[in-house]
Order: sequence, then structure tokens, then C-alpha cells
Amino acid sequence: MARSSRITDALLLSHVNKMGEEHPPVPWDSVDFTVGDPTAMRTRFAGVLDYLARVELEVERNVLELLTIMPNPSEADRVFYADVWYGQEIQHGLILDELKRRIGLPESEPLLQVGFAVKALGAMAHFEQIQDVARTIYYFTGASTERQAVLAYNAFASELDAMGEKAVRETIINPIKRQEPGHFAFYRMSAEKVTTDGTLKPWQMWLARKLRTFSYELVGTHNDPRYQAQMGEVITKLGFERELEVFAKEIGRLEANLLWAQRNGLDFPPYVLRALREAVDVYRERGDFTPTL
Repeated sequence: MARSSRITDALLLSHVNKMGEEHPPVPWDSVDFTVGDPTAMRTRFAGVLDYLARVELEVERNVLELLTIMPNPSEADRVFYADVWYGQEIQHGLILDELKRRIGLPESEPLLQVGFAVKALGAMAHFEQIQDVARTIYYFTGASTERQAVLAYNAFASELDAMGEKAVRETIINPIKRQEPGHFAFYRMSAEKVTTDGTLKPWQMWLARKLRTFSYELVGTHNDPRYQAQMGEVITKLGFERELEVFAKEIGRLEANLLWAQRNGLDFPPYVLRALREAVDVYRERGDFTPTL
């Protein structure tokens, strides 16, 4: 029998409303785009910046995916993605894209089309039990994505500090990264609720595990070698390559604890580390993002 969840719909909605009140989109006039050494920034972090900007701008695609797989969202889900998350993320992407432009990089080209797999899942999501499975996967995907973002922005801020790029660090990267933990908290709370409050029957949990195993991918990679290579570049440039298992634990711990709770001692699902290693391998084969400009 599933243990009772202490997370309620009211608590989730309260968290979302508080997040919206305390963290409005980063004001454009608060940003200082001054870069002390544009050449060094472009040379070292062209791929990292392009990846971060593109992924943030792909929030438009993410919302379309949510509308596809969750035709009947909860109030907390709807307020989160429509009134809070979208505005914050699109502003992150626009600011990062402007920073790119100012150091001589082209505009990002976000992938905005909804993929076939999501459309296929959406075609079945009018059945409530399938929608519950779909939103369970969505919560774990969101949690993994936000942990990747927090770790990437933390590491990037440290690199900028070492370069002396104070304006970018203090007025762009730090304000953006301060908004990501609230997103993670929403996904974590939602995942805990749906997996422990009796919503999911055993066959639904089994299906969620199967779908997650076969569909897991790192944020923004879209099962495309070009994007996998770019993620591999981010992993390498920000220093995560040296401790991939630690990185895998950070981004996969929640689903190990909730989705795979029956496997005692599992620090992270194997598919997380497999995706990280594959991204790094593809990057080594294809090289940096910059030469492809």
C-alpha cells in the first residue's frame, strides 16, 4: 500500500502563487550586458551560452507538450506553466540570447515542434489513467531538467567569477539561477504527491517506469546527435565530465527515491548515467559548437 502523501493540491497551488509573487521575470532594465573580454567569453563558452539560451527559449515547445499530454491539468499545474514558469523561462532565454548577440554569436534556434512520441501519448491522454501516467513522467522530467539547470548555472557562475566577468555573473546568471530552485520544488512536490497519494495503481507505476526508461533524455537533446554533442560540451566545459556519477546522482536522485523506490540502494536510474556518457562521447566525436557557426 502506498504511504500517504502530505502534499495537497492547496499546498502546491500556494507554492506556485508564492513563487510568482516573489520571483517575477527578471526585469530587462536590471541587466548589465557589459562583457570585459568578449573574445574570451565567445571562445570558451559559445556552446554553453547557445545551449542555455536555446533550452530556455524552448519553453514554448514545452508548454505545447504539456497541453498535449495533460488535456485536464490541475489548477496548480495550469497556474505554474501558464502564469509563472513560462514568463520566467522565456525571459531567461531572451536575456541570454541578447548576451550572445553582444559578443558576436548568432541568435538561438530553438526547436519548437512537438515530437511524434509526445503526440502519440497525447492521443491516449484523454483517458484519465493514461494522463496520470503522462503527468507523472512530466514531473520527473521537470525535476531532472531543473537540477541540470541549477548545477549548470552554479558552475557557469563560478567560471565567470574566475574570468572577472562580474556584470554577467551578478545581473544575468545569478538572477536566473535563483528562479530555478522554485521550479524544482514544484516538480518534486508534485512527483511526491502523485506517487504516494494512491493516484497511481501498480500497473500505472509499472508503465511510468517503462516509458521513463525508454524515453529518458537530457534536457534540450531531443534524441538528436547535434544537440547531444552540445550537451556534452556543456558537461565538459563546466567540469562535470570528471564526476559523471556524482552529476547523475544529483539529477536522478528524486526518481530513484520515488519511481524506483522498490530498488533499495539505487542512487540514480542507470539511464541517467547512460545519457550523460553518450552526450560526452558524441561531443568528443563532433567537437565544439563554435566551429559549426
